[in-house]
Amino acid sequence: MADSIPLNPVRKNSRRIPYYNSARLSRFSLEDDPSNLDEMPLMMSEDGFENDESDYQTLPRARANSRRRGLAWFMFGGWKVLCGSCCDCLARCCRRRKELKARTVWLGCPEKCEEKYPKNGIKNQKYNIITFVPGVLYQQFKFFLNLYFLIVSCSQFVPSLKIGYLYTYWAPLGFVLAVTMVREAVDEVRRYQRDKEMNSQLYTKLTVKGKVPVKSSDIQVGDLIMVEKNQRIPADMIFLRTSERNGSCFIRTDQLDGETDWKLKVAVGCTQRLPAVGDLFSIKAFVHAQKPQLDIHSFEGNFTREDIDPQIHESLSIENTLWASTVVASGTVIGVVIYTGKETRSVLNTSYAKNKVGLLDLELNRLTKALFLAQVVLSVVMVALQGFSGPWFRNLFRFVVLFSYIIPISLRVNLDMGKAAYGWMIMKDENIPGTVVRTSTIPEELGRLVYLLTDKTGTLTQNEMIFKRLHLGTVSYGTDTMDEIQSHIIQSYAQAPSQPSSGSTSAATPSRKPQASAPKVRKSVSSRIHEAVKAIALCHNVTPVYESHVNGEPETTEADQDFSDDNRTYQASSPDEVALVRWTESVGLTLVNRDLGSLQLRTPSGQILSFLILQIFPFTSESKRMGIIVREESTEDITFYMKGADVAMASIVQYNDWLEEECGNMAREGLRTLVVSKKSLSEEQYQDFENRYNQAKLSIHDRGLKVAAVVESLEREMELLCLTGVEDQLQADVRPTLELLRNAGIKIWMLTGDKLETATCIAKSSHLVSRNQDIHVFKPVSNRGEAHLELNAFRRKHDCALVISGDSLEVCLRYYEHEFVELACQCPAVVCCRCSPTQKAQIVTLLQQHTDNRTCAIGDGGNDVSMIQAADCGIGIEGKEGKQASLAADFSITQFKHIGRLLMVHGRNSYKRSAALGQFVMHRGMIISTMQAVFSSIFFFASVPLYQGFLMVGYATIYTMFPVFSLVLDQDVKPEMALLYPELYKDLTKGRSLSFKTFLIWVLISVYQGGILMYGGLVLFESEFVHVVAISFTALILTELLMVALTIRTWHWLMVLAEFFSLGCYLASLAFLNEYFGIGRVSFGAFLDLSYITTWPFLWKVSAITLVSCLPLYIIKYLKRKFSPPSYSKLSS
Repeated sequence: MADSIPLNPVRKNSRRIPYYNSARLSRFSLEDDPSNLDEMPLMMSEDGFENDESDYQTLPRARANSRRRGLAWFMFGGWKVLCGSCCDCLARCCRRRKELKARTVWLGCPEKCEEKYPKNGIKNQKYNIITFVPGVLYQQFKFFLNLYFLIVSCSQFVPSLKIGYLYTYWAPLGFVLAVTMVREAVDEVRRYQRDKEMNSQLYTKLTVKGKVPVKSSDIQVGDLIMVEKNQRIPADMIFLRTSERNGSCFIRTDQLDGETDWKLKVAVGCTQRLPAVGDLFSIKAFVHAQKPQLDIHSFEGNFTREDIDPQIHESLSIENTLWASTVVASGTVIGVVIYTGKETRSVLNTSYAKNKVGLLDLELNRLTKALFLAQVVLSVVMVALQGFSGPWFRNLFRFVVLFSYIIPISLRVNLDMGKAAYGWMIMKDENIPGTVVRTSTIPEELGRLVYLLTDKTGTLTQNEMIFKRLHLGTVSYGTDTMDEIQSHIIQSYAQAPSQPSSGSTSAATPSRKPQASAPKVRKSVSSRIHEAVKAIALCHNVTPVYESHVNGEPETTEADQDFSDDNRTYQASSPDEVALVRWTESVGLTLVNRDLGSLQLRTPSGQILSFLILQIFPFTSESKRMGIIVREESTEDITFYMKGADVAMASIVQYNDWLEEECGNMAREGLRTLVVSKKSLSEEQYQDFENRYNQAKLSIHDRGLKVAAVVESLEREMELLCLTGVEDQLQADVRPTLELLRNAGIKIWMLTGDKLETATCIAKSSHLVSRNQDIHVFKPVSNRGEAHLELNAFRRKHDCALVISGDSLEVCLRYYEHEFVELACQCPAVVCCRCSPTQKAQIVTLLQQHTDNRTCAIGDGGNDVSMIQAADCGIGIEGKEGKQASLAADFSITQFKHIGRLLMVHGRNSYKRSAALGQFVMHRGMIISTMQAVFSSIFFFASVPLYQGFLMVGYATIYTMFPVFSLVLDQDVKPEMALLYPELYKDLTKGRSLSFKTFLIWVLISVYQGGILMYGGLVLFESEFVHVVAISFTALILTELLMVALTIRTWHWLMVLAEFFSLGCYLASLAFLNEYFGIGRVSFGAFLDLSYITTWPFLWKVSAITLVSCLPLYIIKYLKRKFSPPSYSKLSS
């Protein structure tokens, strides 16, 4: 059957395509012939679709739903979709989006720009002064509940429809709106202040007249801006000059891509060589830059100097750029601005915050619609029983208003106050110190999560690398035996000063012979350790940086060769490399200086060894290795060192029988392995290589392939020196926390910008992927055919984790979005590596669209903001990467392990309490509406209110509010139990605490109790009929207080206090507000006499009615708990 299933590729005109980066799509082959692929079936499962357990039945709902449109669709939300579409169309017409184009930018001449570019200001506000009130009102009245109350309240201005006092309708509505507006206003002011602070930061602008200060928001395309060390780069710039002598500088990109290591940037050669800064204005030069794009890892452009002959042309790449939101880490830089404001890479990769609405609020909104329907039906029935006589339409509306308490406005007030209380409890929890609730409207979402999407660097890991293991084939050294290595190094260099040349020559002699004979010479352990440590100390891309303690220029320290250990820090593009260099320093071989052409090592005895860097082959994700060719100055020996991943190095090094096994052992310990090797070259060999290499670099066609082929000619029969193991330290308690979340039924996806190998290693060491699970690494795919074959291969795997790169993911989503998401959702864990910030947000959106489940995103860097804002619930960690993520998140925590308690305890309590509170408040409205219906039907269907003004306000507030609100203190399971049995969380995601079933049970209870209270009052009090209001209202209040006691699962002293306080308030009001306790608007002279209330008949009759209304429910509850207890009660007992 599977063979007959046709593919459902996403069509060219599909609405989802805009989500994906249109700029990057050009890389993928669009010439794939789609006709033959449509014929090929994408195999779905071995037994086709007969298997009902498969998720495949449920996933295409999203497609089916989009087709079902009719009157019902329009009534239940369709109108909102149509209104939204119209507003979007109007907005698009009003502000046509300017097409992004490539541009030519003249140095220091903003006025020469061909067109107007956006301002460089940052704007995070949702509203302005004009749109604030309409915007907030729209956000409030788009909810059916609030819109309904607005219409009912407005109807009270019409005399013929007026039922009670105006304040009984307008006071609660006004209170809700006032609280919301104040909260929104405070948030807006805070956003405005943060933006103002960023926009008013001062920078130095270079002009013909000299340096002038300029605000960040006033910077234009073409300006020459000087940025000091530790200053944020205000706009996207091309790097022209630096104060560093080597023409390069380091920048910190943690707020852009989440990686904490520093990136090396190189100034444009032509401008760096100019004698003085002022000469930038004496030359005539321009930069041609590609149109603004999302991709933060690539850039194409050209630099041209026109005022000399021949003209100078330099190609520009990513290493010549300084993106906005990064920070200069060394020296002072000068750049020309090419993109500003919303065209910068950081803003293009940021999604705007949306107003998040909890699932519980949406469910309650649906229930209020059902109640409204019931209310209209009830009103029509009443008018029909009147026989549609007289002005029946007016009577119908009066009945609708009369029964308006069936949907209580206090629902919103109670829920909002409840949410505020949950937020306060979360922030006061001593077990998760430092937790901040920034969005108080969605605490219940924490109890409904199915997918958790987490960042890796700084979230699961501390991003601190520690060298753990050195393996030489016959001997292995761990952390406890490092002192042996140190003594070997000291020993081997102790002989060096006496015979510097011969010592190093003899060490290099064996490898000078033809490679085949090298293994015959058995080296001592000491010399093998020496060679391995020296290789690790030389083969890297690390630069030592010296901080000067005086406020002088950093160059002075370099010039004085102040290589003191206390002010040296290492910088590299990978923290692994820094860990290796730190380790060589700890065993005695220290990297003290490095520039573009040389590096120096210091031996334990203090001698400086100098090496010339002849060639560097940087690490790429394709080659998975890096190499360096160095010439030692003292001996003139040329050595080619190389290190890389075991998969890449296994075929390069000489035959051995231990490498594969040891790599497997280290990987199981969660260590990141690197294989280190070397090859000695003669002068002739190197000259031959250099000539071929330079020729390959100049070729126009297939340059990359030719260069790789030349380098590969060197990578043969290399001598295997050692295997290193480095550990990326995990955050505290990451493993038990991930296990807890998995047991709770939460699927965890790791989205990281890091390399595939690193991501896979962390997934294993953090136990994101359990030990007995297979990992399927999705092969790189670039077109539809490859994606098709790879998806088929993945479909055959069962219960295995998926590892996929961002580029392959983009291709899969372009052609097979639906099929890919369906397959990925069945995996126990998914790892997406090399993800851009925008891609992280797209993955969140995909899960929301395809699964209808609640998603949570957790991260700690600026690159996680888009993902956090797109998720239903965003959690930020305050970490090394700054506060950007925690400020944008709904909840901010200090450590990853706190997420366990946040979800299992606070998520559970918030959801359970809000569900109970919402349904109880509805019950409170339905019971009084039932009494009104019974009263009207007995009195010839008159549309006269049973209870007057203050009684109705008092009923929803002072008489019952405190006991009902005390439900926010209720808990069904102790926190320790919820953490011990995370499986309890699975029940919450099914949404059984608030469903149509539970709602119908409450409706039946309300109808039963309302009928008993009203009929009981009328039957027992026939002789004193005039007292029916006082009697039925007293019984109603007592019933409500008893029902709260029935609902509570764990008593708290405040609950008891609330019950007695409310009862006391009611008894006091009987004495003082007796004019209200009559029937109808005129009390027929039936003012309450206190002497009657205190008589036994009154007391026993009220008690009897209350007992009949509540006792059966208590009995049913007792029997249910005895014979069918819920899962949590079994644990608590």
